[in-house]
Amino acid sequence: MMKSEAAQAFDLSKEKDEVRDSYGSSRFGQGCLMARRLIERGVPFVEVSLGRSPTAPIGWDTHANNFPTVKALSEQLDAGWSSLMADLSDRGLLERTTIVWMGEFGRTPTVRNRGNGGRDHFPDAWTSVLAGGGIKGGQAYGRTSADGMKVEEGKGNVGNVLATLCKAAHIDPKTQNISEVGRPIRIAEGEVIKEILA
Repeated sequence: MMKSEAAQAFDLSKEKDEVRDSYGSSRFGQGCLMARRLIERGVPFVEVSLGRSPTAPIGWDTHANNFPTVKALSEQLDAGWSSLMADLSDRGLLERTTIVWMGEFGRTPTVRNRGNGGRDHFPDAWTSVLAGGGIKGGQAYGRTSADGMKVEEGKGNVGNVLATLCKAAHIDPKTQNISEVGRPIRIAEGEVIKEILA
């Protein structure tokens, strides 16, 4: 890869200052810009992570200090993600790029750690955002109760989300890979959420 066209994607100095500024100066924001540059060069899979940083040292795991931490992380997320989506759209790349934004766990709908001002792990309901190629945009799928404690409509699971992402990317989620000991392993154990697909 280092001798390929894709290697040039890592040189962000080739971008105009106003473009770099629109993504934000954070590692995440500049990572989103690099993601766009990699996608332009045909790299098929790109991951950009947003976690611990100097302004949010505990990342999204906000058992304490929830509100200032989420504010700092959201500022980075908003600048980088919105610029990435707009840039991909402007360049005609969004319709062939499937985007997923998600964490590994939900958080309690209310602040339970009152002494620490935090929100704890909550596996009963969580949010992810899908966009771009293969995804029917402009909608919310599923609904929780008014207090956010349980899913009332469109309940899914991680397997369903992964199967849906595979389908959006034109990969059969039932495809099996064979492990080194000869065991077949499906790419995704779940059912496609058809309402999300374009």
